[in-house]
Amino acid sequence: MGKKAVHFGSGNIGRGFVACFLHESGYEVVFADVVDALVDSLNNTPSYKVIEVGADGTDTKTITNYRALNSRTQEAELIEEIATADVVTCSVGPNILKFIAPPIAKGIDKRSSDLKPLAVIACENMIGATDNLAGFIKDAKNTPVDRLASHEERAAYANSAIDRIVPAQDANAGLNVTLEKFYEWVVDKTPFADEPPSIDGIKWVDNLLPYIERKLFTVNTGHATAAYWGYHMNKKTVDDALRDKTIKAQVNQALTETSRLIVEKHGISAEEQEKYKQKIILRISNPHLADAVERVGRAPLRKLGRKERFISPAFELAEKGQDVTALLAAADKCFRFQDVKDDNESAELAQIMSNNDAHEVVKKVCGLQESDKLFPKVVEIVKAIQAEN
Repeated sequence: MGKKAVHFGSGNIGRGFVACFLHESGYEVVFADVVDALVDSLNNTPSYKVIEVGADGTDTKTITNYRALNSRTQEAELIEEIATADVVTCSVGPNILKFIAPPIAKGIDKRSSDLKPLAVIACENMIGATDNLAGFIKDAKNTPVDRLASHEERAAYANSAIDRIVPAQDANAGLNVTLEKFYEWVVDKTPFADEPPSIDGIKWVDNLLPYIERKLFTVNTGHATAAYWGYHMNKKTVDDALRDKTIKAQVNQALTETSRLIVEKHGISAEEQEKYKQKIILRISNPHLADAVERVGRAPLRKLGRKERFISPAFELAEKGQDVTALLAAADKCFRFQDVKDDNESAELAQIMSNNDAHEVVKKVCGLQESDKLFPKVVEIVKAIQAEN
């Protein structure tokens, strides 16, 4: 029997990034999704293409050997697939992890003792995403309490950091996905006692945090800063925003602030981090990967969270008495990202801003406390925005 992986989320990242590497590593991929049209398309299309765009040209890979199940209407079949899989991955968004946990838990619980523990790797833009998913899986609602003691015999959970720009796709692309050539997929190898699953393209490490924070506080902070400033200054795409000297300077300064934290906290050399920073700015400026500022900026509530791209580095820097001017300016523009078409979180943010005083907004949205040095700085931003409305 060949290797099998179950992947939750058959969107662009799922098909174009994770499933591509699983396919290239010899796995049959079983997609799990709730979108009927996408599930049907995957089952009725024997192959699709992943188009990698870079400065040195374009490469194309053909993906085959996959199936798809509707996780809402075919749960029993999905549980059976998980019970006999080698790997479960997901790219569904942090807010959806709790919804995919029940079938994963049931599949793990049905797993034969003859099989190696199921490798579970969440591929989300979130620190500790797999830990978060594991928490939902092990919850008493999903896993019987008397089965928890032996749970690790059936499953191993590894956090990961993923880095690849996947822009909005052409409306006529079908299942094909266009993305950048550059990628980084770093996974914690310590949960695997014997050896980690064989997946080409993964960089296995003993300490994941430096990679997660370097990526989140450089790629995600930079991308979001460009998007929110771009939206504020009426730019259409991120690459267009970065052609504006004011916006590019803001992005550069925000990443200078986060770089200081990364260098001091993780022992990465200043020279190495500067090279990485400049590479990231070049990547998100790529006109071949043009992405609408509204799409990159969507979900502002999550992006203003305590463990996210603005508040997390700004909190740590502020506690040390260091400069966070550009990070706060980016957060200011994120707070202004309200009532944007097709983005429910931006509407929810507008309601929270309207119905709460500044102190409550900062506690509720950013997870900051009044004793935090960053707290009054963010309160000042919120008060200023509320005063304008």
